Amino acid sequence: MVDLSNYQRLEKVGEDSHKLYLVFEFLDLDLKRYMESIPAGVGLGADMIKRFMMQLVKGTAYCHAHRILHRDLKPQNLLINKEGTLKLADFGLARAFGVPLRAYTHEVVTLWYRAPEILLGGKQYSTGVDIWSIGCIFAEMVNRKPLFAGDSEIDQIFRIFRILGTPNEDIWPDVTYLPDFKPTFPKWSKKDLQQSVPSLDPAGVDLLEQMLIYDPAGRISAKRALLHEYFQEDPSQVPDYRQQQAVPLGATIYT
Repeated sequence: MVDLSNYQRLEKVGEDSHKLYLVFEFLDLDLKRYMESIPAGVGLGADMIKRFMMQLVKGTAYCHAHRILHRDLKPQNLLINKEGTLKLADFGLARAFGVPLRAYTHEVVTLWYRAPEILLGGKQYSTGVDIWSIGCIFAEMVNRKPLFAGDSEIDQIFRIFRILGTPNEDIWPDVTYLPDFKPTFPKWSKKDLQQSVPSLDPAGVDLLEQMLIYDPAGRISAKRALLHEYFQEDPSQVPDYRQQQAVPLGATIYT
């Protein structure tokens, strides 16, 4: 039996006056609201991050195995129920992909979670765009703030470059042929990623590095990520997320 526990369930479909209505299951909150509900100075906890990451990667792997790109993975689109199950939601930008790679639109994925190949004007991309988004979400859970919080496309690009270094043909073949790549870009050197996520353990940093590889072809796949050392300890055995110091689940969280 297929396990669809990490997807928001479609309850029913209705039609009225030539309009189509989709009714989805209700979930208590999303990952963004959950992180905001935790008091300042209190982290999510390494075990809870691992639990959410496992579910996120597992859900994404299923999408990719069925040739679907989500294209808008971000904390607001990851819903959480009272049992601490994380579910992928909002497939409004999702697309099927095939071989050869199709040309897609440029304006996809919320800016902070947008892969560099899209930021640099690439029209052909694949599952790597979702993996990059997952890496950004991973770092955000660890730090309680976005890793690359740009306020424009060029600012977003430069924020990435300042941490990961300015890409070149040696580390990302054909990057200079992307429409929005400029040879005049400042030349930043790569920093030690551990400095950007100081509380993350070495296995977690290694997984994050593989998710944030510039060359999409070299980026780790969701399927391979599930086998990574970071997930060796079963995250389903970690404490219930309701034990975290967060807003009570019975409280009003939506306005």
